[in-house]
Formats: sequence, C-alpha cells, structure tokens
Amino acid sequence: MAKKLTKEDVLKIVKEKNVRFIKLWFVDILGAVKSFTITRKELEGAFKEGMGFDGSSIEGFARIFESDLVAVPDPSTFSILPWRPKEDAVAKMFCDILTPDGKPYDGDTRYILKKNLEEMKKEGFDTFNLGPELEYFYFRNDKIPEIMDEGGYFDFLPLDLGHDLRRQTIQYLEEMGIPVEYSHHEVAPSQHEIDLRYADALSMADNVITYKVVVKSVAWLKGVYATFMPKPLFGQNGSGMHTHMSLFLKGKNAFFSNTDSYNLSENAKHFIAGIMVHAREICSITNQWVNSYKRLVPGYEAPVYIVWGRKNRSALVRVPMYKPGKELATRVEVRFPDPACNPYLAFSVLLAAGLEGIRKKYPIPEPVEADVYHMPDEEREKLHIKTLPGSLIEAIQETEKSTLVRKALGDHIFNKLIENKKIEWDRYRQQVTNYEIEKYFPIL
Repeated sequence: MAKKLTKEDVLKIVKEKNVRFIKLWFVDILGAVKSFTITRKELEGAFKEGMGFDGSSIEGFARIFESDLVAVPDPSTFSILPWRPKEDAVAKMFCDILTPDGKPYDGDTRYILKKNLEEMKKEGFDTFNLGPELEYFYFRNDKIPEIMDEGGYFDFLPLDLGHDLRRQTIQYLEEMGIPVEYSHHEVAPSQHEIDLRYADALSMADNVITYKVVVKSVAWLKGVYATFMPKPLFGQNGSGMHTHMSLFLKGKNAFFSNTDSYNLSENAKHFIAGIMVHAREICSITNQWVNSYKRLVPGYEAPVYIVWGRKNRSALVRVPMYKPGKELATRVEVRFPDPACNPYLAFSVLLAAGLEGIRKKYPIPEPVEADVYHMPDEEREKLHIKTLPGSLIEAIQETEKSTLVRKALGDHIFNKLIENKKIEWDRYRQQVTNYEIEKYFPIL
C-alpha cells in the first residue's frame, strides 16, 4: 500500500513540480463536484486554517443565515491533473467541510461516510473494501444522445470507437495514482466501462468522483460528450454501478468461510440479508434520479427483483464464484446502484444496511438461480420475491419511513435530500413528453 501524502509532502511536490494552481474539490448532497482554485502561495494557509466560502449557494448545504463554511484540503488526496499544462501545473485535493468553529459540517457527504465507517468499527470490523464498476456512454455532443458506434459487449475496432478515449482515460487515472483493472465496450452502442481496482470505502468514493471528472474531461478534450446518465437511450441497456463489497478485520476477509458451500461466512450472509431487507428504502440514495428508474425495468440486465444468487445476473445481489486460494477476493456484488449517485452517500447506506443485517442476524433466504425476469408472477409470489421501487416517488416514500437511512445520513442530509427529490419529482410529473404527444395527441 502506497504511503499517504502529508501536508509536508504536498508542499514539497508543489515546489518541485512547479504546481501553480490547486483546485479544492468537494461535492454537494447530489454528488455534483464543486471546485474553487487557490494559488500555491495560499496552500500553506489553506492547510492550517482552511478556505472560507458561502455554503448557502451549494445544493443541500447551509441556509442563508448560517452560510459561512470552511473547506480544509486533505493532503492524502493530492494529485496533479495530467491533462493540464506541465508548466504552471494544476493539481487537485478533496476537502473536508467544517463550520467556522472547526467542527465537521453535517451537510458534508464525505464526513457522513466517515461517520458510517466509525460505526463499522464499533461492530468489530476495520475496513470496508469496495470495487464499483461504473458504466457510461460517449455521445457526439451534449444536446442529443447521438451514438458514436454500434459496438456491443467486448467488441473491438472498428466497432469500438471509444477505444482510444478509454486508453487516454486510463493513462490519466494511473498518473493520478488510481489503479485500473480493465476496460471494455459494454452491451449498448456507445456504452463503455473502466473498472477501478478495489480500495477502502473513503478512498474509493474519492476515486469515483475523480474517475467521473477524468472520463468527462478526456471526452471534452476530444470533442465528444461522456455521460453517466443511467438510461440515455430507449430500448437499450442503461448504465449501472455494480458494487463489489467486503468487510475486513486485521487483514482477514470477514466474508470468507472454508466450510460453507458458497464460501460465505455468517457475517457475509447476514450482510447480504441486510442489503435485501433494506433495498427498497436505500434505493433513492443509490438510484437518486427520475431517470434511474427507467433503467430499473425487466429485460435490460438491471436488477428489479430482490433476490440473491451466484450465477444469476438478474439478481439484486450476486456472489462471484470463489477461486481456491483467493480468500481475500470473497465478496458480494450489489447490482442495483447506478453511476449517477453520490458515492459517499451510496456507500454509507449500503454499509449501514449490511451492518444492520449483521447486528440483528437477519436470516438469508434461499438463493435464486432461475431467470427471475421470465418467472411467472405466481411463482414469484410463492417465493415471496419483492421488487425495487418502480419510480423515484415510490423510492422517496420508502426512504421517508426509514430510520436506518435517517441514522446513516443524519437529519440534515436526510431532510435536504428528500426535499430536493420531491421537487425533482414534481417538476418531472408536470412535463408533457414526446411519448404522450405521439401516443395521445392524434387520437384524443
């Protein structure tokens, strides 16, 4: 494991690499990156005292009368932006957001993830490892979703026109210290995936945000548009963020058992059960947009039914096959989140749901290996198979009743997020869509 950078390390690199500008990053409650830039002369002061800003203009942050907030850069997240000029280089750091009296700010979603990781330690674990797979699309412009290729899963040239874009993206990610496992063309035309090597939850949430910035920046430099919108094309697969998860204690995988037929420990089984029991109430966090629910429909490889299995890729939770000697790789794969979520909040509620399963020893149901999409309704009812919410408003209503989500996110973010999502739903339901015009206008 690479040594984490300290303030002294960063100040030294800035001098040696002639870094003139440092972008300070944080995200709002919806996961949108916010950034302001300081010069290297201000850097030492930023480390000591932070940089003040007006929080009332940030979505889900402070109200007008409590607007003053402080951004304190985290030196361990420092990296130089490789697509910027080498002379007078530009770097970035993620920030922790504090109140003027130096306390962590309840609206800072990075802080919320840290709080949930502290709760994890109280339950006897020390590391929550994650390996999310973020899918996305390249389009010719940002106005209409005009595809760049007709490629499909694992296709190569000439069908995969995003090959060079992915290569450049991976090069930049690795220069920024973010290791990549592999990349490929996905199922839908113009759809792609770059998989990051697993990391602890906080590092991975930072990496996810960085990954999205790099993907979009490379696309912009090449005159195209990259989007993490969950379902930009009708009739095609949407983009998911399948998330591989495991808990560790003192270097040992708490999900592994050499006596179980699935090689899953009791902790792993209870964790899976926790995800399944609470899936409906955390769904508005892992799938936070109106458009997210256009992806979560049967027939396009996205999970809809709350079941688990090993080989079943229609399942909500999948357990990848165990390879002998690979105990550390034992993990569960949660398949319903999408890449447009706020990763700090998504990882928080996934962890909270899993830990609740462990804490209360939820029993795990029998695995389902049949294709649930094509299973008759009567059989699903017989097996007591529930479904994810079918719309954002249904998901919000489930979250509103959830004590687990309120505890995981804290009152401030819980209330702000529900308020924001209700406004989004109201604006969406007032729209008159092309479907309605084409369907009803000629006959009604």
